Amino acid sequence: MILLGLAGLIILFTEESYALIETLSTSIRSYFGRFYLILGLVCVLLLVGLAVSPIGKFKLGRTNEKPAFSRLSWIAMLYSAGMGAGILLRAVQEPVFMQQNPPIATETSAEIQALEFTFYQWGFTAWAFYAVFALAIGTAVFKYGRPAYTSSTVFTHSKTRASKIGIKSIDLLVILTTVFGLIAAVALGARQIKGGLDYLNGALLSENVSLVIISAIGVFALISALSGLQKGIKLISRANIFLCVTLLFFVFLQGNILSILNQFVIALYHYCIDFIPLSLAYGNFDPGEAFLTDWTYYYWAFWIAWAPFTGIFIANISRGRTLREIIIGVLLIPSLGSFFWFTVFGQSAFELIDEWGSYNREFDNVFSSLFIFLSNYPPQSIVNALVILLLLSFLVTSLDSAILVLSLHNSRSENPSKRSRILWGLLLTLTTIAFTILSFNKENVDVLNTMQKLLIVTSLPLSFFMVWMLFRWIKSLLTKA
Repeated sequence: MILLGLAGLIILFTEESYALIETLSTSIRSYFGRFYLILGLVCVLLLVGLAVSPIGKFKLGRTNEKPAFSRLSWIAMLYSAGMGAGILLRAVQEPVFMQQNPPIATETSAEIQALEFTFYQWGFTAWAFYAVFALAIGTAVFKYGRPAYTSSTVFTHSKTRASKIGIKSIDLLVILTTVFGLIAAVALGARQIKGGLDYLNGALLSENVSLVIISAIGVFALISALSGLQKGIKLISRANIFLCVTLLFFVFLQGNILSILNQFVIALYHYCIDFIPLSLAYGNFDPGEAFLTDWTYYYWAFWIAWAPFTGIFIANISRGRTLREIIIGVLLIPSLGSFFWFTVFGQSAFELIDEWGSYNREFDNVFSSLFIFLSNYPPQSIVNALVILLLLSFLVTSLDSAILVLSLHNSRSENPSKRSRILWGLLLTLTTIAFTILSFNKENVDVLNTMQKLLIVTSLPLSFFMVWMLFRWIKSLLTKA
């Protein structure tokens, strides 16, 4: 009812809601941006410390229990849920933007700096936020036998009225954040798919195409969610990785291989040695409040908002693995994969711009930049069809993961009922369609961007919750019981 009430207010008072959300999101980034930076750095350093300490041997599950999923399936599922279609949206647009608008003045080339900042915004810190939630929840579940379906499971469920209200408030906030985040992600993903179809068609298609795409994503996601983790979600996640690797090597093998590898190594080196000053925006590594507000603070707030949903999902698929293995698997492997992805597309785009001799903002639009980039590679139709299929697959995985997590909250059971999954599948799909239709009719308001900025508003209380959760989690790890 709260969800429907909030949706109704946004639909009825769109411009007023937009102004309020814009003001709140900007204020939060201005006043709490530095706090987000410090929190992110603490999470990374804490996880690295735990991984190398004896505590890293602690297993989520029984001592002799084997992992519930193979390593490939596990990595595929956590990557699909954690990043998804975002790496397609930003594959070319973000590195090129950073190259054309260098954030800081350094002796490194604009290309290396562009890749370094892209690594920073998609790398260790984002996955550290996810891993902290996953491990805190996993520890509470597998050490103390608490249910693995809510973020509040990290707390002892007190019987006092105040505690019950606080615990329910945390879970409610996670549910609302997950729902609005998924609405924005699926709607924007559908817009990118339509942008690709427009580009391939050579003309703008009807806006109703977006509604058909969202409906198809909703149907496939519901089928996948009803099939469970072992079937639908696992199989689609593995398909995502296969399609991603296929597209990645298609571009890599047609590009300047030595140049790409060289840039990857150099950018990774600079990212690692600059990580702490970058994370604190300290000294020469401070790009200024305007850049931080538009980029880094925005990303950090976004990752924090997604962390509970992604963390619950990762905790549920990580049974049978040690803390050390999970930290390495969540923090390092997906980050390196993203770094190589952005290097291949970014460096290839840089060289393409050099060949053109000038840049007229061809890659500025996140919805069409990848399709414009791939139009320079034969065979265009097959490659662009692969991108559209991959986008659909990523969005289905994000949505079916959300259906599962929301059903876990709703059913209070490790095996949520099909009725609950159907309810959330329909609610998410229909709400996304409603907000997409609203975006057609509001010329002066970017409705879907407003939904994304709503996540920044919800990220603030979640960041405070994360600090308290860190203390409780470390205390529980140090407790022998």
